Parts: sequence; C-alpha cells; structure tokens
Amino acid sequence: MVSRDPRDTSDRPAPTDGPDGSRSPGQPDPREAAREAASAARVLVRQLGLLATAGLRGAGRSGLDAARAAKPFFARVTKRTGPTAGEDVPARSAQLPDQPATRGGWLSRLRRRPILAIGLAALALPALLLGFTVLQAFATLPPLGGVVPEGGQRAITVEADDGRPFATRGAYRGERLTAADMPPHLAQAITAIEDRRFYSHWGIDLRGLARAVYRNVTGGGVREGGSTITQQYARLTSLTQEKTLRRKIQEALLALRLESTMTKQEILLGYLNTAYFGAGAYGVDAAARRYFGHGAKALSLSESAMLAGLVRAPSQLAPTRNFGGAKERADLVLQAMVETGAITQAQSDKTRAEKLTLRTPPETPPGANYFIDMVAGDAKKLAGDAGDVTLRTTLNIDLQSAAQAALARKLDAEGEKKKVGQGALIAMSKDGAILAMVGGRDYEDSQFNRAIQAKRQAGSLFKLFVYLAAYQRGYTPETVLVDRPTQIGEWEPQNSNNRFRGALPLRSAFALSVNTIAAQLGDEIGIASVIEAARKLGVQSDLPNVPSLALGSADVSLMEMTRAYAGVLTGAPPVDAFAIHTIKGSAPKPLYLHEAKPAGAALSRDVQSMMLDSMEAVVEGGTGKAARLPGTPIGGKTGTSQDYRDAWFVGVTSDMVVGVWVGNDDNAPMKGVTGGDIPARVFHDFVQRAQVILKGKKRPAPSAAKAERAPAGEISTSPVSSDLRGVPEVIDTGTLAIRGRTVKLAGIVGERGALAQQLARYLRRREVACAPEGASGAMRCRLDGDDLASLILTAGGAKATEDAPQDLLEAEDQARSERAGLWGRERY
Repeated sequence: MVSRDPRDTSDRPAPTDGPDGSRSPGQPDPREAAREAASAARVLVRQLGLLATAGLRGAGRSGLDAARAAKPFFARVTKRTGPTAGEDVPARSAQLPDQPATRGGWLSRLRRRPILAIGLAALALPALLLGFTVLQAFATLPPLGGVVPEGGQRAITVEADDGRPFATRGAYRGERLTAADMPPHLAQAITAIEDRRFYSHWGIDLRGLARAVYRNVTGGGVREGGSTITQQYARLTSLTQEKTLRRKIQEALLALRLESTMTKQEILLGYLNTAYFGAGAYGVDAAARRYFGHGAKALSLSESAMLAGLVRAPSQLAPTRNFGGAKERADLVLQAMVETGAITQAQSDKTRAEKLTLRTPPETPPGANYFIDMVAGDAKKLAGDAGDVTLRTTLNIDLQSAAQAALARKLDAEGEKKKVGQGALIAMSKDGAILAMVGGRDYEDSQFNRAIQAKRQAGSLFKLFVYLAAYQRGYTPETVLVDRPTQIGEWEPQNSNNRFRGALPLRSAFALSVNTIAAQLGDEIGIASVIEAARKLGVQSDLPNVPSLALGSADVSLMEMTRAYAGVLTGAPPVDAFAIHTIKGSAPKPLYLHEAKPAGAALSRDVQSMMLDSMEAVVEGGTGKAARLPGTPIGGKTGTSQDYRDAWFVGVTSDMVVGVWVGNDDNAPMKGVTGGDIPARVFHDFVQRAQVILKGKKRPAPSAAKAERAPAGEISTSPVSSDLRGVPEVIDTGTLAIRGRTVKLAGIVGERGALAQQLARYLRRREVACAPEGASGAMRCRLDGDDLASLILTAGGAKATEDAPQDLLEAEDQARSERAGLWGRERY
C-alpha cells in the first residue's frame, strides 16, 4: 500500500466530481492545471527579472552584449526552477496512484478545456509580448550620450544700420551653467514641478508617477509629468523622440545607468543645459538671455519659476508668443515650491504679484526675410561656425518698409490686370551698402530671392555697357547715328514701335532706347568691348559674344545690374555690394569688420559725366519719365525683354541707386508692361519716400489716443474752415453720411464689414468737420484736430488710393509695417 501525503487532496470531491467523489472519465483536474500555469508564470517572471539584471549590468555596452551576458542566468534559473514548458515533464498522475491517468499531461487536459486554455493564453500573451519588447529594448539599447540634442544651428540676432535689432534666426545656445552659478531657487523650481523626489529616487519614481497621474486626472489637464528628470535627460541625450513602449523601457534603463555613473547635481545641470525652453532657446542660460536679457546666474525667483514651467510644453508656452499661458504655468510652479517647502506661501504671493519684464522678440519689417536669409548665409562664410552672433547690417528699417510698400502697392493695384505676378527691388548707397531689399511679393509663398537669385533677360537695360564702351572709345552724346533698318549677319534688330526716326544723337538714342542704333554701335565697337565694360562694372553672369547682346539677350540678376549702375555713379567700379558691417560674438573683439575693397580702374571724369548725362536724358524726356521727381536730379535706364516677359528700371540719385524688376516666375509674358511703366513708377514712389526718411523728416503721427480720450458726446469747438460739420454715420471706412449728405473721404478706398463696424463704434456721438479737397468732390475731415483719413489709414482700416497725398501714403506705409488692421490679415 502506497503511503499518501496527508496534504494531498486529490481524492476530495470537486464541484465537477460525481456524488462518490469520482471524476468523469477523461476529465482534467482544474486545480492541477492552475498549479502548473502558476509555476510557468513564476518561471517567466524570474527569467524576466534575471534578464533585466543582466541587461543593466551590461547597459554601458551595446544591447547585444547585454543580451549575451544574460544567457548564464537563464541556465541557472532553469536548474533552480526545473524544466520549462518546452521540456519533457513527467506526468504528475504517475506519482499519484489514486488519480486517474490522463494521456498527454496538462497540455492534453487544456485541449479538452478550451475556456481555461483561452483564459491562460489571455494572461500569458501580454507577458510574452512584454518579454519580447524588453528583449528588443536590450538588443537596441543605445550608449549614453549617443544623440546630439537639437539646436545645432547657432542663433543670429540681426540689427539694422542704426543698431536696432529686428530679427533673430537659429537656436540660442548661451553658456553652460555651472554648479557655482546655478541659483538655488532655479533647482528648487525645476524639481518641484518636474520631479519632487529627484534627490531620493534611483532614476525611476513609481510613487511620483502615481502622483502625477492623480494630479493630472483631478486637475483636468497636464499639471505634472510622469518621467523623472533623469529619464528626461536620458531621452534628450541618448534617445529619439518617438513615443513607443520600447523607447520608454530604454529610457528607464538608461536612467538607472545615469544614476549609477553621475551625481544628482551633474544630472540636474546636464538637464538644464540641454532642455528646450521654446523660441529657439536650448539650455537655461540661452532661455534666460532670450526672454529676460541676462544670463541664468542672474535669474530671479519669478523668472526661474517661469523657465521651469516651460519645459513641459516649450513651443506652446514660450512667453514671447503666449505670455498668459507661461505666467499661469509659473504660478503652478510657485505653488509646487510651496508644497515642497522650498518657499513660503508669503514668498509665493509676493512673487506672483511682481511684474515680469520680458524681452520681446524684435519685429521684422515687411519683406525683410529675403534680406535676412542673405545675411545669414553671408555670416556663415565670414565668421564660420562661431557661437551665437549679432550682425550689424546695412539695412535701413524705414527704407525697407517703404520699399515693400511701394512695390506691393503697384502690384496690388495693377498686377492682376497687367498679368504681373512678381517683383523685386534693391536700394543701395553709392558705396554698395544695401539699404533695402525686396526679394518677392510674398515670402511665405516663396523664399526664392528674385533680387539676387533670379537671372532674367535685361533687355535695353544692358545698353549701359554698349554706350559706356563707345564713350570710352571716343564717341560722345552728340555723335549722330541713323535709326534705320539694320542687319548684322542674319540678325535684324527691330525697334519696339517698329518705326525709324532717322538721324539721332547718341544721347537721344539712349533716352528713347532705340534698338537699331544700339545694335549698330555694338557692331562698330565690337561685342568684346561691350563684355569688357560689363565685367569692369561687376557683371559676372555668362555673356555670349553675339550681336544681340547689345540689346540685352543675356540673363543677369537685379543685384548685378544695380551694382553696375552704382559703378557709373561713383566712377570707381566695381562697387562691392555688402550687407554686413560687423559680426560680434561673445568676445569684445568683432569676428568680422567690413572693409572696403580697393576700387578697380576708375572711369575717366569725361566718360562718367557723359554716361550720367545720357542717363538723365532717359528720365527727363525719354522712356523713364515716370521716375521723374521735381527738383531731384535722377538718371536711369529702362529695360524690357522680348514679349514683355521682364521689365526693369535702375535709377540713380546723388547718393543712392535703386533697381526694380517685375515679371512672372514661369516666364509668362506680361500685358504690355515696359520698364517705363510699373518699375519706373515703383522707383518714383520709393525715392520720394526715401528722401523724407533720409533727411530725418518724420511724418506727423495722428493722435488716436487724444481722440479716444474725448468723452462720448463731446462736441469739438476748435475752429475749422469747413463746409460740413456733424456726427457721422459710417457707410464704409472711406464713406460717411453727415446730415443727409454722403461724404467721400479723399485719398482712401473704404472697407466694409468688421472694420467699418469698428470705425462706427469709434465715431459714435463724436463730431467731425469736413472740407472739400480739390475738384473731385471728395473731402478731408478732421476729428478733434486730427485728420480722419490719416487716422483710418494708420489703423489699417482702409487702403490709400494711387493718387493719395503723401501724408496718407505714409500713414498706409506705417500700417503695413505694423501689420495693423487689414494688413494683419494679408500677406505681402
């Protein structure tokens, strides 16, 4: 008789046993299956635990080395726990004579109990998947510091010629914060909001994770993060930003590794020097300089709280774009510091009440992004890969706004009708300093800079080199050639009007842009002489030695042609066009200082004088009459390519050269647009405004605040000579109804909708006085002493008409530059 273990209950009745305690034939014992499943689960858990131990010991090596290091542990656990499910297991029923034998062991029993099998599989599958993920994480575990944090491109601050910063590019790096320079409240703030148990955990904080989940759920939003500072630092320096379970496991493993190789202070400093704080600032010192204008070691408590609150969502909370959100987050940081005992409630309340002085980002003038792209590329060539740099450029902010406005106004008014899609403008001083640059109609639509990158046929603009070469060879403006049918080889040049004028002096032929005479002149002096003249004036594009070159068949850039005309103005070509005065880094000594290049062979005074005289004739009575300004000596030249595909005007004043081009990016023909049309008129408008700017004259700023302070219903008693006075009703922003009469405001095109409603609220119960303006029937109205049309244009409530007075055009320019009103919704 076989003795039985008193604890053996295999013969006790089970719920499925018969009345006498016997089981139905072939029915498995569920308790036995559960014991065997539990045993298998324990084996799996032990194996995963030992695998993790082996992996952590080898985390400094590659993931494959770590996996190989775990193999001996698998062997030991097999010996301790017995055969695994994949090995032959003696049937337990053989050791228990009173238990009916079943064929195939417990696997056979599970096959006969599908519900139990499905349940066990449902429990085992997640564990197996987790085990596979852990193995994969080990196998691909990267080394510490294997990823270079973002922000490799240095920060560039761009200043105008007067020192005003107007743009920033790239990522701010700042200086690395050291333990000696770190303010105590900065460390307290970042640990309070990001990782309260930072100084007590070993890289992973389950308690902190549970608290963060609870706070986020009860707080209705993300108030705390679940990752420790160590985990975040591991992610920043060693992992990609993908959000997967494998990466999260690797993050935890690397965090444990960091804790075993670095001190807490080293981890915290590394994290603060690496984290992104928004607005292109990588590292806390860069963020302090970007937002507050000083280094991290000078941070106040309120500033530290704001920076600490940014790391959770830096792009969304950057105070330069979302100050309210950043301030609300900073208040949460202060409350967290109170809860951790870092500060008292009284300190928190006092800090919340303090006013934060934020260094706001500079406003980029409209259209200046083309210029910024250019100087950013120049800075890399001139100063290499130095740290954060500041560029003092040649750009005049006011001239830039005027240039953008002059070009945009003409293209907006006439572009669609005349099939003109694009334009570009360059203004430079006669020594080559670029004062303004517009590279296209809309930077957001296209970053292609047509002022320096586009190569287009110059047309008659190229005749400058033909006439200059002729004057250098003894011809004069009084030399007479005959405008007649001309054939040079197989080429027969034609005039634009298909007519011939007969004998003409060269001055008149240049002014009227006579093609046949330019072709004859080029043939007489030789095209090689024309090419030589172009090279001496700085043209570097390919110039084919063919007769048609005399009429501008070569492709050149606007920058090249503007430089060339500047060379005639100075008499010392080539003019070196430049956009950067100085480049400064962190050291007192500049990294770069512009120095004028030695001039080439100077033009003789007689040749220069003859060429300038011919250019003046173009504006006085030739094809460039639209560029004429009373009382201002101006010279220039128009250019129009075949089929009206390109139209140019380059003009010079006593101290400035301005080049304008219009056309289409796809080289489609325009509708009869010549260089004397839109380009010459853009030149006129820009130079007219530039004269005011460069002489230091400022437009009178309409005092909207003064008008706003007038109490509702107060009637102005200032004497105004007018034909009409009363409280207006707004029809649109350019049209009012006063005492039953319709008043059209002179010089503006009104807008309806929201802008009209805003004007109506502004004028409610306030009297205006209006007087006729010219013979058009329009009026100029005044409100509390200020011109109403100017007020409306300055606020962006309307557009100025083409023939508006200069003061109204200047008011519109101001609204464009500030993107006020309707200009805020339009891209230009």
